[in-house]
Amino acid sequence: MMTLYEELEWRGLVNQISSPDLIEKLNAGGLTFYIGTDPTGDSLHLGHYSSFLITRRLKAAGHRPLLLVGLATGLIGDPRGTTERETQQRELVQHNYDCLKKQVEELFAFEVVNNYDWINNLNVIDFFRDFGKYINVGYMLGKDHVRRQMETGISYAEFSYMMIQAIDFKHLHENMGVDLQVAGSDQWGNITTGIELVRKTTGDTVYGLTMPLVTDSQGNKFGKSEGNALWLDAKRTSPYELYQFLLNSEDSEVTGYLKRLTFLTPDQIETIEAQHLAAPEKRLAQRTLAREIIADLHGEDEFDRAVLISEKLFAGDYRSLSITDIKAGMKSVPTVRLENGTLLDVLISSKICASKREAREFINNGAITLNGEQVKDVDFELSPAMAIERSLVIIRRGKKKFYMGEFA
Repeated sequence: MMTLYEELEWRGLVNQISSPDLIEKLNAGGLTFYIGTDPTGDSLHLGHYSSFLITRRLKAAGHRPLLLVGLATGLIGDPRGTTERETQQRELVQHNYDCLKKQVEELFAFEVVNNYDWINNLNVIDFFRDFGKYINVGYMLGKDHVRRQMETGISYAEFSYMMIQAIDFKHLHENMGVDLQVAGSDQWGNITTGIELVRKTTGDTVYGLTMPLVTDSQGNKFGKSEGNALWLDAKRTSPYELYQFLLNSEDSEVTGYLKRLTFLTPDQIETIEAQHLAAPEKRLAQRTLAREIIADLHGEDEFDRAVLISEKLFAGDYRSLSITDIKAGMKSVPTVRLENGTLLDVLISSKICASKREAREFINNGAITLNGEQVKDVDFELSPAMAIERSLVIIRRGKKKFYMGEFA
C-alpha cells in the first residue's frame, strides 16, 4: 500500500518540496496547512479546482486545511503575467471575495481566512521594520517569476506581493499553527520567501509543497476553452458545457487528469485506462472524468442532465428540451433574428444562404432541417407557431452548419 507521499507522486501532484523532512511529516499526519487564491473573479475556475482538491486528500490523511481568500493581495496584484494586474475598485474586490468565500465553503467545507484581517492593521513603518529588513532584495530578484516580469516592467506594489504572502505565512504560523503552504508551481518563489521570513523572525522551520500546473499536451492551462475559463459556478459555465469540455479531453492526457482530478483509487484508474486503451472510441476515460468532476461540483443529477442534453442535441431531438438547455448546449452557434415568411425568404434575409439559387438547392436537396425535421418545401411558412416555445428554431444547413433562429 502506498504512503500518502507516494500516492501524491503517483498522481503527479508533487512538483517541489522545500525539505526532504516534509515527506515523513506528510505521511505521519497532523500538519495544519493552507492554500490560497486572490479574489480576481467572483468564481473559481477549473484550474483552481485542480489545485484545491489537495485539501481533501491531505485532510483524509489527518492534516488540517485552511483556505485563504486574499482580499489584501487581491488589491495589490501578483507579478506572474505580462502586464500589471489592472487596479480594481475596492467594491468589486470585496464582492469577489464574498462570492469566493461562499463558494469555497460550500465546495470544500473548510475554514476560510482573509489576509486583509491582519495586513490592514500594518502601517508603513511596521512593514519595513518588522518584515522588510529580513528579506534581501537580491534574494527577491532571484525569483523566477520576478526576473521574468522585470523584462517587461514591474511596479513596486507587485514586487512587494511576495512580501505580503510571506507575512501571511508568518501570521498563520504564529496564530493558527500553520506549518505548510501548498500551491501551484508558479507560487514557489512566494512560498520560499515565506519560509525564509518565518525562519529569520522566529527560528522555526515551516514547509512548502507545490503541484505542477495541469495543462493539455500543448502546455495550455487546463480549464481554458477558446481562451475563456471554465467556471465552477453553474450560472457562468453550465454542467453541459463542462461535460463537453471534459468529454473532449485528449486521450494522451486523460489518465493524468483522472489521477489529479478525481478520488478514484489507483486500481480503479488503471482498470479504466486499460479499458480505454482497448476501445478509445467509447471515450470511457473521458466520460468517467466528466462524471466524477461534475457530480462533485453540481451533483449526480446535473451530470445525468448534461448527458441527456448532449444525447438529445446530437439526435436533433430539440423539442424535448427547454430553450435554456438548448442555448446552453449551442452556445457557440450563431444567432439569427427571424420574421414570419417562407423558408426561402428566411434563408436569404438571415444570410444563412447567399442567394435564392443556393437556398433552393439546399432545400430541394434535403439539406435544410428545422428543429431536427427535414423541410424540402421552399414555400414552407416559418412562424412562432412552429417554433420551440413559440420562440426558437434550430436551423441546420448541410451536416455541420447550425443557427439558432429566434422570433422577436
